[in-house]
Amino acid sequence: MELSKEQKWRLILGQSADEEKTIPLDSVQQAMDAALEALYDSSERKGGLGSSSPNLNRWLKDIRAYFPTSVVHVMQRDAIERLGIKELLLEPEVLETIVPDVHLVGTLLTLNQLIPEKTKLTARAVIQKIVKELEEQLYNSMRESINNALRNRTHERNPKWNEIDWHRTINRNLKNYQTDLQKIIPEQFIGFSKKGRALKDIILLVDQSGSMASSVVYASILGAILASLRTVKTHFIVFDTAVVDLTQYLEDPVELLFGTQLGGGTDIAQAMTYAKTLVQAPTDTILVLISDLYEGGNPQQLLQTSRQLKDEGVQVICLLALNDEGAPSFNRSLAAAFNQIDIPSFACTPNQFPALMAAAISQQDLSVFQAS
Repeated sequence: MELSKEQKWRLILGQSADEEKTIPLDSVQQAMDAALEALYDSSERKGGLGSSSPNLNRWLKDIRAYFPTSVVHVMQRDAIERLGIKELLLEPEVLETIVPDVHLVGTLLTLNQLIPEKTKLTARAVIQKIVKELEEQLYNSMRESINNALRNRTHERNPKWNEIDWHRTINRNLKNYQTDLQKIIPEQFIGFSKKGRALKDIILLVDQSGSMASSVVYASILGAILASLRTVKTHFIVFDTAVVDLTQYLEDPVELLFGTQLGGGTDIAQAMTYAKTLVQAPTDTILVLISDLYEGGNPQQLLQTSRQLKDEGVQVICLLALNDEGAPSFNRSLAAAFNQIDIPSFACTPNQFPALMAAAISQQDLSVFQAS
């Protein structure tokens, strides 16, 4: 359905922009206009959906029929945030109508403790659906990026015969080619690391304050993918004013998400101190702090512990956000202090995360991610 420029502006500005109805709208366009008007009253920008579940159900079906999915996600999010209808998400018939996305998952997790028994199965099914979709999108990229980075970086000398990397061994020993024998006499064999052994420890330290909802969802899914790779050992820690180790739930990202408690305060210093106790091989450890750095604890203690980890050889990275929502709000002074002690701090999209982890494993310069 093609809209003229005038019709587009008419739908954007609402009925009050054309009280005399000089711009014609067909039946579909009128239905679109009604759905927009219900959410965005053009005069006071207040919604007209009311508080009843039947009205909301009809509206949700209408926007799904008349708008593309990307627009539906935006309108659903606006309805939840602008109209204060979060409580309606506790009704299974409403949840069944909504198109699931990361923001809806974050909202459901915020309401986790309030969800009645009749809605829990529906809520879990909604979360399971979006988790499965995101896993399918991200799994192959993560596996290939991590395994390639480890394969290129981690080799052993004097390997067993079945662990020899012949390509690298030949390249390393080309200088020993014997013309008369037409053979390479290797001085050194290069082999892949032993199968099944974790080559890197990755600690995901995730801020679960309310502003980090989308980041928590993505971090949980990416953490579960990392945990499925035998070449790395993954820890998953969430924190607000308390620290909770959810590593045992990494096999099931849905269960992992239900283990989070979105909302509350923030004590990053305490979380970083706990993460320090998990470090066994500093030079083989990557610690990823996912937080907007609005510290409610002791910022000086946070910086001191972070500096100690760096000095011991741990690679520390701070992701100010892990989502697709654009430039995040964050504590700029604390981010600058991190950068001063050589801890890069930047936002990252979920699709960039596998490449970031590969670069960290390869100990590449991460400034390209800061600039993007």
